[in-house]
Amino acid sequence: MALLKIARMGHPVLLAPAAPVEDPTAPDIRRLVADMAETMEDASGLGLAAPQVHVGLRLFVWRTGAGGISALINPELEPIGEETELGWEGCLSIPGLRGAVRRATRLRFRGVDIDGRPIEGEAAGLVARVMQHETDHLDGMLYPMRMEDFSLFGFNEELARVAAARKEA
Repeated sequence: MALLKIARMGHPVLLAPAAPVEDPTAPDIRRLVADMAETMEDASGLGLAAPQVHVGLRLFVWRTGAGGISALINPELEPIGEETELGWEGCLSIPGLRGAVRRATRLRFRGVDIDGRPIEGEAAGLVARVMQHETDHLDGMLYPMRMEDFSLFGFNEELARVAAARKEA
């Protein structure tokens, strides 16, 4: 396994729609998923999409609610209901910054795993947020493009100072 270079905001690979994975069982896809998982762990991320490591394919890895790491290839997401929630997001491709983004609170997902087996299920809360964030990467979208209020966007250190000052007040 190897650590991969993470593309940062401004690189064209992050703005291009990713292509479907033709053969999810191919050895190079298995290797890519393993390297992405190692890279995500090393960077303390919650998810990582292939375009973030300069590979324009429709797959991502994420930390599951059970503490493991899973991969979803050629994902399809569908919100369950109309409920949304504003929540803070960061991104390994936009280091040092966070912003508040509105996302569906629950969703259905489907795709395939690295053995080509269909995967489907439902996700809620943080896992649903991460899946939506990573799928956005596959569509050439970064989280600031979804933001409604740029007063809720800033450097991690500044946002932490503001939050601490509010607690003291």
